[in-house]
Amino acid sequence: MKFCTRMLATIATVALTVPMLHAQGAPQRNYNYTPRVELFLGYTHFGTWSTNAATGNRMVGLNGGSTSLAFNFNRYLGLVADFGGYDDSQLQLNGTGANQPLVVGASGTAYTYMGGPRLSYRNSTRFTPFAQALFGDVHATAVTISNCTGSACTPLPAQDAFAMTAGAGLDIGLTRHISLRAVQAEYMMTRFAALPATGPGTTQNDLRLSTGLVFRFGDITPPAPLVLACSIQPAIAFAGDPLTVTATATNLNPKRKAVYNWGTNGGSVSSENATTIVSTTGLAPGNYAVNAQVSQGSHAAQQANCTVGFTIQEPAPPTIACSANPAAVNSGDSATITSQANSPQNHTLTYSYSATAGTVTGTTATATLATSGAPPGTITVTCNVVDDLGKSAASTTAVTVMVPLPVAAPQTSDLCSISFDRDRKRPTRVDNEAKGCLDDIALTLQHDSTARLVIVGNYAEGEKPEDGADRGKNVRKYLTDEKGIDDARIELGTGSNSGRTASNVLVPAGATYAGDSK
Repeated sequence: MKFCTRMLATIATVALTVPMLHAQGAPQRNYNYTPRVELFLGYTHFGTWSTNAATGNRMVGLNGGSTSLAFNFNRYLGLVADFGGYDDSQLQLNGTGANQPLVVGASGTAYTYMGGPRLSYRNSTRFTPFAQALFGDVHATAVTISNCTGSACTPLPAQDAFAMTAGAGLDIGLTRHISLRAVQAEYMMTRFAALPATGPGTTQNDLRLSTGLVFRFGDITPPAPLVLACSIQPAIAFAGDPLTVTATATNLNPKRKAVYNWGTNGGSVSSENATTIVSTTGLAPGNYAVNAQVSQGSHAAQQANCTVGFTIQEPAPPTIACSANPAAVNSGDSATITSQANSPQNHTLTYSYSATAGTVTGTTATATLATSGAPPGTITVTCNVVDDLGKSAASTTAVTVMVPLPVAAPQTSDLCSISFDRDRKRPTRVDNEAKGCLDDIALTLQHDSTARLVIVGNYAEGEKPEDGADRGKNVRKYLTDEKGIDDARIELGTGSNSGRTASNVLVPAGATYAGDSK
């Protein structure tokens, strides 16, 4: 009894202390796991049984301790081995007399050895209810009446008999490795023989109650199954575009190698990693899928699969825009045609051109429009492009052909004239006043290197034509010798319209001098 009292005190102390530690801030435990082994140590009391069919004498007040060792196969099923030892302190005597039945002090012991299955319900809380059925043997020593001598003082002999229990209990988690068995209540059946002890067994129906601590060891909680998710970029593409597929696994065991396998019903993949590239070269437009598997073993929970889809679009045709420079030309001039073409899939492009008038030539991104022979008006140029899949595009631009305005014929202009009246003794001499005029004429000829100068030497009445010719020659001599004017640019002529003078006429390129000259 002292042992039972100490055990009950210890159980109560632990049961009260652990929740207080949690309340003071100790970290909360995860109870959602299954221990491999559970060891129970606790106090047990079970009711009385009758072992004397003739007299009805029976043991009462059986108290003691019990222990059990449970081996769990999974989170629900376990196998239990149970041992118990109990002291008897009282005996009920059912004899005759006015004071019967009589309860007297006695001493005796009983031991149980049983085993059997247990079913437990485990969840994420600290409460674990269970049910079990145990089968085995019970051994009872001879029971003697206290302070008594003689054979009558041993009303119950020692016996071994079949025993079984069936019942349920509730464990309350205190820490990850310690639980309080709040109650374990079981129907207990024994089969002690009636006296004499060699006689046939009879059934005794009793109640066994236990409480104590459960110590939990190991962990057989199955690991979370692998989960695999797939993603693809891009999900919509053209044939030939590479696609990147990534498999993201969760619940991997860091101690085991993860092996990835890939497959697809369109294109090709080749990788043993969590990422692969899908080659889509040559795929027809449509919907396809890529599947992945990750494996860390042969069990189903060690494998996972995922699938992701992608779409191959119909190839897009090329695009083109074209322009002309200049957009307006004179008849006979040329314009440059420029194309800006693009293939969304970077296919090879071929260019061609056509025009409603004139001639267009070129097979690249630029072409030339020649307008020779084209009538005035607008010429439409069509720019064509085709890719290596045969898909094409076209664009147009316009060039305006204009009739050039007639160019006015260059005209001659009169420059300053030189008078020879001042020196009658030397009537053909170029004096200083004349040189001022000739200096201006020289500057004009230097500015227009294509122009010519016609000098008309005039003679007065009574003079000879040779006098006019000499005046022209002297003027030319001054311009060529003093001013460096090319002699080939100067023409001489004679006239009689202006007296003793020299007229100077500037003849631009393309102009015709219609005056007197010889």
